[in-house]
Formats: sequence, C-alpha cells, structure tokens
Amino acid sequence: MTRRGASRRAAAGRGTGRRLRGPAVRGTLAALAALVVVTPFLGAWSYDSARRAVSAQADAPYAESGPSTGEIVKAAASAPIVLAYHDINPEPTNEYTLTPQQLDTQLAKLTAAGYRALSTQEFTRYLTTGTSPAPRTVYLTFDDGTRGLWAHADQVLAKHKMRAASFLITGAVGTHRPYYLSWAEIDRMKASGRWDFQDHTHLSHERAAIDAAGHQGSVLANRLWLPESKRLETEDEYRTRVRTDLDESLRAFAGHHLPAPQLFAYPFSETAGPTNLAARNTSVLERLLRERFTASLTNVSSRPLPAGPRAAAARQVERLEVMRTTSTDTFVKRLNEWVSRSPAEVPEPLRNPEQWRFPGSPTGTGLAALTGKGVPNGTYVSAVHLPMGTADWNTYRVTATVAGLSGTKTSASVEVGHGSLVPVTVTVSETGMRVTERPAGGTERVTTGKLTPASAHRLDLEVSPGGVRVTVDGGQALVARATKTLDPARTSGGVSLAVRNETGKAAWPRFTALHIAP
Repeated sequence: MTRRGASRRAAAGRGTGRRLRGPAVRGTLAALAALVVVTPFLGAWSYDSARRAVSAQADAPYAESGPSTGEIVKAAASAPIVLAYHDINPEPTNEYTLTPQQLDTQLAKLTAAGYRALSTQEFTRYLTTGTSPAPRTVYLTFDDGTRGLWAHADQVLAKHKMRAASFLITGAVGTHRPYYLSWAEIDRMKASGRWDFQDHTHLSHERAAIDAAGHQGSVLANRLWLPESKRLETEDEYRTRVRTDLDESLRAFAGHHLPAPQLFAYPFSETAGPTNLAARNTSVLERLLRERFTASLTNVSSRPLPAGPRAAAARQVERLEVMRTTSTDTFVKRLNEWVSRSPAEVPEPLRNPEQWRFPGSPTGTGLAALTGKGVPNGTYVSAVHLPMGTADWNTYRVTATVAGLSGTKTSASVEVGHGSLVPVTVTVSETGMRVTERPAGGTERVTTGKLTPASAHRLDLEVSPGGVRVTVDGGQALVARATKTLDPARTSGGVSLAVRNETGKAAWPRFTALHIAP
C-alpha cells in the first residue's frame, strides 16, 4: 500500500469515527449540563439535610452505687446557683466533655438536696425581682450547642425532671456534624419543654490575631489585626463587626421561631482578659450586650458575682464551671461553697475550715495559718470566708478577737463587704488601729487611731448598707462608708481575714475567736 492510500484510509476512518461519536458527544454534553444544573441542588440538599438531621437518643444511664460522698448543703433558702457545662458524650475526648453518668450523678445529688432547675424565664425573673419559685434552685447552662445535648443529656434531664438552657453559636448550628446540633434537633428539644435557647454569638466564638506579631485573642473582646492593610481595626470597625454578629445571631433565633434570647454567655468566658481596646472604650462590648440582653454570663470574674442583687446590679452573673475532671466529691464541695447562707447560718466560721478560701496562698494553706501557724515562707496571709455564699450580705455584725500582737511589725485585719465596690478593712496592731475604705474608681480613705498597748484586741463591726460602725476594745466607735444613698448591691459582701508578721520570728498573730450574727 502506498503512503497516499494509507493516508486516505486513515482519513476515512477518522471521518467515520466522527460520525459514530456524534450522538455520544451530544449525550455526554447533555449529562454534563444536567449535572451542572443539579449539583447546586444536590449540595443544597446535602447541606439542608445535615442541618435537619436528627440523631438517635441514648437512654439515661442507670444509677451506679459508689463510695459514699458528701451531701449538698440544704440551706433554708439560697440564691440560684448557675452551673456551666459544655458537651456530654459517653467517650469524652477533652476536659470540657462529661459522660452521661457524670451528669446523672450530679443531678441526682441536686435532686436529693431538694434543688429545682429553673427555666431562663424564671432565672431572669429572679435577677429582676429577687423572687424564686423554690427555696433551693439551680440554673443549668450548656455552652456551644453541641449534639451531645440532644443525644445524651436530654434523657438525663428527663430522668431527674430537670430543665436546662443551651447557649447557641447560631452560625455553627447544623455544621461540622455530628458535633453541633441541627435545627431539627433544636426544634425537638424545644418541644420537649426541657430546654430553652440563649445566645453565644453568631460566629464570634473563636480567637484570631490581634496584633502584627500574631498574638491570639477573643474576636469578641479585641480589635482584629487586618493583614491586608497591616493595621488594627479601628474602634468603629470593631463596634460595627460585633454589632453585626450579635444582630445576625438574634435574626437566626427569630428565623427559626425561637424566643428572643434574654441571656448571653461570653465565648471562652473572657470578660476579664486582656484587650486592645482603648481604655475609654473598654465598655463598648458591655454596652452592646446590655442593649440586647438582660444579663451576661461568665465563668471568670474579677470579683465574686453569684446570682443575686450584686450580680443583677452588675448585669453579669458568674457560673460554677463543671469539667470532666470534676469528681463527685469536688462537685459537692464546690457547690456547697456557692450555697448562699444567712449570717445566722455561719455563727462560728473558725470551726469550719472547709468554708475558707486562700486565694494567692501556697497550696495546702489552711485555717491554721490564721490561728497561729502562719506561713513558713512569707510575711502575710489572707483568707476569704465563703466568698460566693456571702456575696449579698449587707446587714450583719462581726466580732473578732486577735492575740499574739507584738510591736508594729505584726497586725491582723478584718475586711467586710468583701468583693463589693466599697470594701472596708479594719487593721489592728499592738498599739494602733487603721480603717481603710477602698471605693471602686475612687480615692482610698484611711482613718487611724491609737489603742492602749496590748497583745490582744477585740473588734466589733456592725455592717449596714449605709456604713460600718467600728469599735475596738469597747472604746469610741468610728464610722466608715457613712452615707444613706449607697445601693446595697454596691456595698454587699462577706468577711475576709488577714495576719501579718514582719518580725522574722516564728510567732504569728492569731485569731482566737470570730463570731458572725445577723
């Protein structure tokens, strides 16, 4: 065969091939066109399916007998205790996830002590009116809106006839399944009557760069670094971004037929963390939240803010956070520290070492440090008596006796109104006394006086919203914080003690008696 004949045959074959493939090409193009048209609908269907998916629920665990643990205090009446949970899963993978059995055991303890779980409406009513439907109550909160609430926590609540609030990151609902709840699961939880839903931002539950060096901070509490512009957000840009996020979250609640949220939980509880907002505008976020919510919730506060008049005035409530590592014993112990007691219920605090906290002191520091032992390495030690349980005390009397005073290098102090905006501290040495008032945002005021030299002194403090009447050794009284206009929520708080020893000797001053009465 000549080269020309071969070329002709090949050309004929190519022509035949084009005629044979024509219908196939048209079919392929039609299929591709259909796929282009259908793909967005398939994607939308898949996305919507994920958002509407409803997981199976697990039964509540059976009660397991275990070693005996302490019991929760049955105070005559207590302000609601707000508990902060996150996820519930039989196989916890992080410190924020409890097992269903842990939750079941904790709710069983609360039920046995006569605690009732409040709805958000009941809790916010308490904040605004001070009235509660039961003498002992808790408000159960779960941050983030995880699927474990529907799959594992819901039936535990049903078992104990309790209810809770889920704080939703609304922009995350239906995403990253099966981690977050779907809207369909939220609908079922709402219908059960055991759940209501509150706000945890739309998509601001994250950290991002807040400076050129890439340091990370809460996007809600900081201006963000803009790498394209090589600068920080302006404060106006920050305000607009946060306002937009909060309003988008509120629209999500309305769009899914949920009641408007009344409470807001800070992401990461970063209310007291560092911020790059200018000092004059650090309250921008607080103002934005107050415009939209009755109060905000945090697990970290610069001063004790358990639910009560003090927290209501601040419009910020501190929660007791429960972690996977929180044993039942620890749960009971910590909850007992939060139970609010009247002054009549703690007459002899020095006989109850479990009622004292030693912030800033070495691990293992106990009540003996105030009663003569002191601390081995240091010149000062202080302790707070039930800071959460006494936060709303505003009318009471403290009588304390101090011994072991020597010269001016040893002293003992009693503070009343601990954690308030106007605490008052009375300090005595062998020969003198000092009364110190530290108003928040104001100038410290110090009043001094001489005492008949003695190694022991008796202090009497009568506390009321209008002032503190101080008497030492039955002598002439001094009045601190004297005014008739102070709000009790600003001045309320309990008692803290301190002893100082700068002699270099082992002998420390000591409290030999402490009595608290209405």
